[in-house]
Amino acid sequence: MAPSGERPAAHRTRVGACGGRTSAVSESSFSLYAGRGNPNWTATGPREAFHALGYFALDESRRVWTADNLGGTPERRGIGERFDSWVRRHPQLPGVELLAACVQYALARWAFDKDEFVHELADAVTGGTYPVPGRMLTHAEHIVRGYLGFEMFGTRPPKGDMSLFATEGAAAAMCYVFDSLVKNGILAKGDKVALMAPVFTPYVEVPELDAYGFEVVEVRASRSAGTGVRQWHYPREEVAKLADPAVRLVCAVNPGNPPSPVLGDRVAEQIKEIVATANPRLLIVTDDVYGTFVPGFHSLAADLPRNTLLVYSYSKHFGCTGWRLGVIGLHDDNVIDEMIADLPQERKDRLARRYRSLTPEPEKLRFIDRLVADSRPVAPRHTAGLSLPQQAMMVLFSLFDLLEEGQAYKERVRQIVRQRLELLLEGARMKTADDDRRAGHYVELDLLAEAERVHGKEFADFMEKTYEPSDPVFRLAARTSVAAPPGGFDGPEWSVRISLADLDDMDCLKIGHHLGEVFREYVAEWTRSPSPRGPAGEAGHPGAAR
Repeated sequence: MAPSGERPAAHRTRVGACGGRTSAVSESSFSLYAGRGNPNWTATGPREAFHALGYFALDESRRVWTADNLGGTPERRGIGERFDSWVRRHPQLPGVELLAACVQYALARWAFDKDEFVHELADAVTGGTYPVPGRMLTHAEHIVRGYLGFEMFGTRPPKGDMSLFATEGAAAAMCYVFDSLVKNGILAKGDKVALMAPVFTPYVEVPELDAYGFEVVEVRASRSAGTGVRQWHYPREEVAKLADPAVRLVCAVNPGNPPSPVLGDRVAEQIKEIVATANPRLLIVTDDVYGTFVPGFHSLAADLPRNTLLVYSYSKHFGCTGWRLGVIGLHDDNVIDEMIADLPQERKDRLARRYRSLTPEPEKLRFIDRLVADSRPVAPRHTAGLSLPQQAMMVLFSLFDLLEEGQAYKERVRQIVRQRLELLLEGARMKTADDDRRAGHYVELDLLAEAERVHGKEFADFMEKTYEPSDPVFRLAARTSVAAPPGGFDGPEWSVRISLADLDDMDCLKIGHHLGEVFREYVAEWTRSPSPRGPAGEAGHPGAAR
């Protein structure tokens, strides 16, 4: 951290002149906000298939009952053959070809009863009934499990099955997990909860809420520059904090947010060793929303299925943040159910009273189903679950990904973020660690590490002693009307977070250029300082070449 104490008066004036802002950067006040995580791409194919499915379902509704704008519930019997006939009659309808390919793929892979599956789709897209089952539609669970297995587990899937709960995005999933773990006595106030930092802000904020009151243990990525640029790797001594049996749970975003590297095999192996020896009931929440951006991604949920709750959202890959599509996955053989079974009898009796309206044997209710009940106050459990149209969209996104068209789309999205990162760094003349497994959805540029890499530690010390860490952000805003938020997310103070997903290519180049200009202003001010240590004015000074 920068030394405490009053900053030079000239600096205070300069910060105030940068748009007159003394508070956090706000998205609404600028022509371009560079920190918003909403992708500016859209997966059009599965959306067209969704709308085509809607037209089919409405035809099925009118077949049952037609009275002006009133229809009936689609009929199950024979709907599979009627779907095939409908597809043949509407070859020009956008999305119908992909919809037919998705249905054909699902039937071939999972051997579904055709009428049952097509009826589930038609009933879901019309949204005419409650979600039944509440946790997730039957065929939808098979399909989403297949998608997650392919994208999150790759060539090394765990043995056994994983049950899923469809939720309103990954943030809701995370809240449900914490809430239900507390309600079931697995976590309590004062328990130690570890965070793999830097990490998505809600993971920092939620454990500190009065309702939970956890003691937060930070497992921090290395602050050393290593090869001259920030590496964002977790040292062994940091990961070793998880060996303390008092640490009940660890949260990780993998690949990271805002820095984008995956945890890596070494970290995964160390956590596996900790679970096998020192802390066998360590619970792991892994948020793998950016996993599809990394070739060959492998989730902790595959390495440690019994200990891990997998949280995933479709929002980033498919450009669908407004759909609110998330899922919680928990292996059927898991330590949470064991821990509930080992609770004191008095606690189990209390939980049995809590869930007795759901089943005659509440003590046998699995944690994944308790999550569903706890997402509502148990009694109105019938209102739980993701809406049926949302589940239909989730199914079509999943099936699309498993087709050749979806894999081509995935490669294109990866290419988009790689190109934007290259343009940002080209404009700024900065470097990041060479990492072919970086997700690249976000990038966090550590300006203090960059200062030391290019101009040495004395220049980095000058910046840290002379300016506030937010000064680069204000300068960039004043120069360009671009808001690039401070890194935050429990990352380095002198970092700037850039979302590569929500910026056009030329925006990345321009922001990089202006960020580089801000950086060069610091170099010029350093050389003009009363006792500069750098070779001011020399032709070989790094600032002159930049």
